[in-house]
Amino acid sequence: MGGERRYRHPKSSSTSKARKSSALPIVLYLILLIVLSLAVFILYTKDILLDEHQVPFLRVQKSESKQGSEDALWEASSSYGLRSCVKPSSKYKYASVSDRFITVRSNGGLNQMRTGIADMVAVARIMNATLVVPQLDKSSFWQDSSTFSDIFDEDHFIEFLRHDVTVVKALPKHLESQPHARKHFTLWSGVSYYQDMMDLWKEHKVIHVAKSDSRLANNNLPLDIQRLRCRALYQALRFSPPVENLGNKLVERLWLRSKRYISLHLRYEKDMLSFTACTKGLTDAEAEELRIMREKTNHWKVKNINSTEQRLGGHCPLTPKEVGIFLDAFGFPNSTLIYIAAGKIYGGETHLLELKTRYPNLVFKEMLATKEELGTFAKHASQSAALDYLISIESDVFIPSHDGNMARTVEGHRRFLGHRKTITPDRGGLVQLFDKLETGDVSASKFRRYVKQLHKNRLGAPRRRSNPMGIKGHARLRLEEPFYQNPFPECICHLDDSVK
Repeated sequence: MGGERRYRHPKSSSTSKARKSSALPIVLYLILLIVLSLAVFILYTKDILLDEHQVPFLRVQKSESKQGSEDALWEASSSYGLRSCVKPSSKYKYASVSDRFITVRSNGGLNQMRTGIADMVAVARIMNATLVVPQLDKSSFWQDSSTFSDIFDEDHFIEFLRHDVTVVKALPKHLESQPHARKHFTLWSGVSYYQDMMDLWKEHKVIHVAKSDSRLANNNLPLDIQRLRCRALYQALRFSPPVENLGNKLVERLWLRSKRYISLHLRYEKDMLSFTACTKGLTDAEAEELRIMREKTNHWKVKNINSTEQRLGGHCPLTPKEVGIFLDAFGFPNSTLIYIAAGKIYGGETHLLELKTRYPNLVFKEMLATKEELGTFAKHASQSAALDYLISIESDVFIPSHDGNMARTVEGHRRFLGHRKTITPDRGGLVQLFDKLETGDVSASKFRRYVKQLHKNRLGAPRRRSNPMGIKGHARLRLEEPFYQNPFPECICHLDDSVK
């Protein structure tokens, strides 16, 4: 066998050399291919091993990113070093005892009465008068028989204001039978107006103020008067112990249910829808019921209202369905705990279901408190509203579906307490987006982006009180942003300014 291998035919040997030379590149190619394949295999397995080690880390990063995004959703805007400042100036003088008295009949719901009372404290100061503890409205829509001391801490109110205005619980007996000057003070009046009203003291010892709402201007008042209004509303008008105690308990119970909660002031009560003639999403029978109610309510002057025009003008409260779409666009998860700060929702569960299908974690005060705890509150609308107010002040986010008295007052108080996050829906802009979303003219992703852009400056960040441009006279006063909705700059300032 070995001999055969050593023996070569001359012709055969030359052929073999040719084959060897032609086979060499193929062998080299195969070797190179094998080496490259091994290299690729090693790199691939290395990537797999790296991925296996990095997967848990990547998941944590994704979770932290999601958590960070959710935290940002709840975070309040920076206060930029601003703080509440209500201290009187160095020129401010303590109140002196006066034998002239102002009696007040507060009108409206809880927050309309609260802001009106705070204004009357300032008016009594301007007119150098003793203020008698105001009477509360018992004859309006709410039909609430509560007295001042049922809702507010009367003794605290008197004691807290002792250096600003003398406050007494009742008119002295010898003045009860004497003629009183009954006065409807002009809306949004300044200091000079009330100084002129002091001429009434020449003939009367008692002035009875028939209505207290919006009787003082929003702007152009002395700093000390503006700060007195803030002290009166945010510090002197403390709720009564029963209201404060139950309100604090309900806040604690909400936080036990969830780390954070939204207080939603859902203005979808019968009186609100009737007054505004807003019928979007209602049946014909419901719309007719609201029209009849409006016709029969004498002090509602405007009877014939175009519902469509109202809605397109942004004058209607958001419907429960619209609120759900709005919250979803902002990015609030459907597990969000939402406290409904409102009275009886019109249509009950039927209309509320339009919100509940998106956000099932809805709670009312009746779900947080026992029947025994709510005993007297259930029969008194203003006391019940006081609980809603306290819960809304302490909420992580406050969202009103309409800009009524409570919405404005809560917003202002939250600004005063450090610009806590308040999202005020731009109803006029939202209506257009809702309609486009419904008709398919805008995609869901674009809708979310537009909603966030529309509200980037409506999150409760610090800003000066806004005033209408190019409007003069009484119309301007009506369109000004209310003082109690945004008490900046008079009652919110930098530390150096507060000292000045």
